[in-house]
Amino acid sequence: MLRISNLFLEAGESEKALQRKICKKLHIQEQELISYRIYKKSLDARKRQQIPRYQYIVDVQVNPEEKFLKWQDKNITKTPKEDTSLFSGRAVCEKPPVVVGFGPGGMFAALTLAQMGLRPIVLEQGEAVDERVKTVKTFWETGVLNPKSNVQFGEGGAGTFSDGKLTTRSKDLRCKKVLEELVRAGAPQEILYEHKPHIGTDKLRDVVKTIRRTIEELGGCIRFGAEVTDLELSQGRITGVVINKREYLATEDVLLCIGHSARDTFQLLYEKGIALEQKPFAMGVRIEHPQKSINLAQYGQYADKLPAADYHLTYQTKAGRGVYTFCMCPGGSVVAAASEEGRLAINGMSEYARDKENANSAVLVQVFPEDFKGESPLAGMEFQRELEEKAFYAGGSNFFAPVQLVGDFLQKRQSIKLGEVTPSYLPNVKFAQMEEIFPPFMIEALREAIPEMGKKLIGFDREDALLTAVESRSSSPIRVLRDTKGESISVKGLYPVGEGAGYAGGIVSAAVDGIAAAQHIFEKYAIRSE
Repeated sequence: MLRISNLFLEAGESEKALQRKICKKLHIQEQELISYRIYKKSLDARKRQQIPRYQYIVDVQVNPEEKFLKWQDKNITKTPKEDTSLFSGRAVCEKPPVVVGFGPGGMFAALTLAQMGLRPIVLEQGEAVDERVKTVKTFWETGVLNPKSNVQFGEGGAGTFSDGKLTTRSKDLRCKKVLEELVRAGAPQEILYEHKPHIGTDKLRDVVKTIRRTIEELGGCIRFGAEVTDLELSQGRITGVVINKREYLATEDVLLCIGHSARDTFQLLYEKGIALEQKPFAMGVRIEHPQKSINLAQYGQYADKLPAADYHLTYQTKAGRGVYTFCMCPGGSVVAAASEEGRLAINGMSEYARDKENANSAVLVQVFPEDFKGESPLAGMEFQRELEEKAFYAGGSNFFAPVQLVGDFLQKRQSIKLGEVTPSYLPNVKFAQMEEIFPPFMIEALREAIPEMGKKLIGFDREDALLTAVESRSSSPIRVLRDTKGESISVKGLYPVGEGAGYAGGIVSAAVDGIAAAQHIFEKYAIRSE
């Protein structure tokens, strides 16, 4: 096939025109084009004086290819061959590997193991997605929390209640497998080529169910309501796990695919003497704007012709601390994401259409080990808890979220009424001052950064933009140390995976880490031909 770069369609122009542009580029009739597929698609809206346009790279099939390569056009090249083989052959083990957690890391670890014939057993403390959705909805409506099944825990992990972003900078071949498996499970085809692909929480729920069924059809077993409460170790090796404090399951391989909020498991690992270390992370607030104002700031006069706009902003304070926006959710909602009683955490979520009234994004401040109290590897986790407890109290001790208008926050005054931005958080919000929650270094960093970000994105620091606290679960506060084969440096047969282990930051990277862990297991048990 030939790869053609730098094909453009103006905003509003039908994608059907792409075939015509391909033929024009190659100077052929449409009937001479055998087939084509989009390889990459991105939006270019940088030049306000021009109509925004979509840029395409396409792979086309024509005959003969050599004729067109002779033109020496830098935008026409031979489509490079891609190595799509991640593994080959089959593997057999006496005791099935156990996957702890069924978020992206655990899901793709289990799927890959099942495809290898290794029949994994997945243990997930939360509920299957349909029951989980009902439980979360009850929490958002009433403030009644289920600590075992919530926005953080359950089928699909924290990503199930998010925007479903699939952006990654990694060139790892396994990224392609992740996207292809998602499409096979019902995700939109365009995630294979969009520059900023996303699924949306509504579509993601059906996708994770389909992947679960695939794992089961391949011989895997998924158990919900199955919390791993202990690890059995012998002579530096894993020998089994204890489920719900009463059931023992023997195994020689445990893929620890816990999320960044698995604090009980962090505590268990610490008590078992498994090597952990502190790591930097970030905490802050969610900021909400009218989506139409973000569209206008990003697209100008073409705001009504383009999808809901996003943004990414960074700033380094005079003291050298980074502040950045994270997990921006166009046309989305701020959601209650607590997993512990007496502690309040929030997150952002969008559906596939991204058609809600508000835009929201985390605004995070870097937090370093020197900011923690103590040398324990769990000190960062306790720092998170401390701020979550303050947010819970500031909101009224009933999972109402503390909020403050940006203008009032910058002027150091109490908010008394809302502006144009209606808070999307449920069950409700309460006016509070961010100083009640955050330490001085975080307050100072946010007060310095928000106006500077407003210089980069018009209206970002508008007075009635709404701050909601506390965004505390952007990444894990610990790292479970592992070797080059993916095993814990403390315990053989224990494979720390994904976000909770401190090795990923998002759906795709966690899934890739899960696949990599499965490959380590495969190498261990692969059937070798003589």
